Amino acid sequence: MGTKNNQGDMPNAHLHELFTEELKDILGAERQLLKGLKKLASAAANQKLKEAFETHYQQTEGQIERLKTVFSSLGMAARGKKCKAMEGLLEEADEIAEDFQDSPEVLDAALISAAQKVEHYEIASYGCLVTYAKLMGHTEAQELLAATLAEEKETDELLTMIATEEANTQGAA
Repeated sequence: MGTKNNQGDMPNAHLHELFTEELKDILGAERQLLKGLKKLASAAANQKLKEAFETHYQQTEGQIERLKTVFSSLGMAARGKKCKAMEGLLEEADEIAEDFQDSPEVLDAALISAAQKVEHYEIASYGCLVTYAKLMGHTEAQELLAATLAEEKETDELLTMIATEEANTQGAA
């Protein structure tokens, strides 16, 4: 499952710089998200939601390790950069938690909304990365990134299920 490191021989080599910059961005985003997930879990009132955030925290740690393997497969050091999009999404999540802290019947729904915005950003990012890896023939990177993309989609579906079955319904606890 090797990766072609010689950009001259790589199909669609014009995407390489974009691909590596996006990898750095999502690595930074995942690291930022670890802090945000702790806050979301502590703010959640619904036990299933709290557990979902805690589970995604553990998953995110694994995703960071997977990204490190992707960097290694490309012959690069795993260096992230501050992700401005994730920073903004997490700031919004903090604001939501603060705005609705006195309304537990709304707080969990608001936290799910904030978390799904994060998940959708990650789904879009990993979707692009999988495509770039495929186009450039980075088979190992493609497989690793696709695994993370699948996890992000599962988390989004879980949040939707918690929202529709518990957090957004009258009398949910």
